[in-house]
Amino acid sequence: MPDHSEVPRVVVTGIGVITACGGNTGAFFENLLAGRSGIDHVTAFDVSDIPSKIGAEIKDFDPLAYMDSKEARRNDRYTQMAIGASRQAIEDAGLDMKNVDSARCGVLVGSGIGGMWTIENQSRILFEKGPRKVSPFMIPSLIANIASGKIAIDLGARGPNFSIVSACATSTHALGESLRIMRTGDADVMIAGGSEAAMTRLGYAGFCAMKAMSTRNDEPARASRPFEKNRDGFIMGEGAGILILETLEHARARGARIYCELAGYAATCDAFHITQPDTEAIGLTECIRKAFDNAGVEAGDVDYINAHGTSTQFNDKCETLAIKNTFGKHSRNVMVGSTKSMTGHLLGAAGGIEAAVCAKVIETGEVPPTINYDEPDPELDLDFIPNVKRTAKVKVAMSNNSGFGGHNASLILKAFED
Repeated sequence: MPDHSEVPRVVVTGIGVITACGGNTGAFFENLLAGRSGIDHVTAFDVSDIPSKIGAEIKDFDPLAYMDSKEARRNDRYTQMAIGASRQAIEDAGLDMKNVDSARCGVLVGSGIGGMWTIENQSRILFEKGPRKVSPFMIPSLIANIASGKIAIDLGARGPNFSIVSACATSTHALGESLRIMRTGDADVMIAGGSEAAMTRLGYAGFCAMKAMSTRNDEPARASRPFEKNRDGFIMGEGAGILILETLEHARARGARIYCELAGYAATCDAFHITQPDTEAIGLTECIRKAFDNAGVEAGDVDYINAHGTSTQFNDKCETLAIKNTFGKHSRNVMVGSTKSMTGHLLGAAGGIEAAVCAKVIETGEVPPTINYDEPDPELDLDFIPNVKRTAKVKVAMSNNSGFGGHNASLILKAFED
């Protein structure tokens, strides 16, 4: 177990969330606790010939709340939401950027895909009108690193700045790598998380061709069924989840409110298949164990897991196995929830909003349910917090995510103690 006595402790002081379950952290968490789904029929594009016609689409997002109309036109939807969630998080943290050493404030915000709206729209312009009509802003709009760059420009953050692209593990890697940056002393503040806006006709066509998405179109709010026997695929969502991380010394110096401590992180790879998780869950098992070690906790210390829980046959089965492998007898005692039952799967932004959930659970002692859990799968026999929220003191929480390519990432968050 590593000795962290000589490295900075890192705490969460701000949260920004934009999802179909709520456009800010308060509304988002309230809806999760109430079991309200953000999944509905897709309206942004034609799905008449697409097998999956449902998703967690944000129908009321207004980029002009965070930028002027010129900036909104020049940025993809995923970047707009990343900037919006970052501004929310800064405000929530009470962080005055004028009083922050800008060279020691970094940004690590990722996206699993990047500017899918831009790719689709500019491709259509190319094919219909020719190359001269393609926007000069196409390339900077679509690349997956541009959200980090734009946030830094917007806030004046000159510290470490890059993006991670690891499919659905992106945000968790972004938060974990930010923890590493801060532990090495390279930053006092990190703005970290992810944003995704891949709900386009092209995105749906691609995922449906893989037969990865639910086709329970007649009851959208009941379609995402993580760990439940009748699950038939994931439901796509969109949005952004951003956390403000500060060294404890920096947070204390300005009298910041502290949600919790970001205490541990690990990353592994299945090295098995480009889309299917390892059926023996070797990679995720190793990831969880390494996260325990990195945080200085044991399985019995963990009270709550925000699981990857995608509502696909393979993921839910393999993740359950990994939890059993690592938690042993305690696996029956730990609460295992999937908020994707309400938010849908935000791909590269999933880990950001799910780490935010962990922080709020630790702060409030309120635990969101896994909704639509009607018929247990006999192979999956953990406590999945079925349908109704819990009230419980959570001192240690874990957030797990995995992505195409075999990427695994785990975070440990702890109640803050002096």
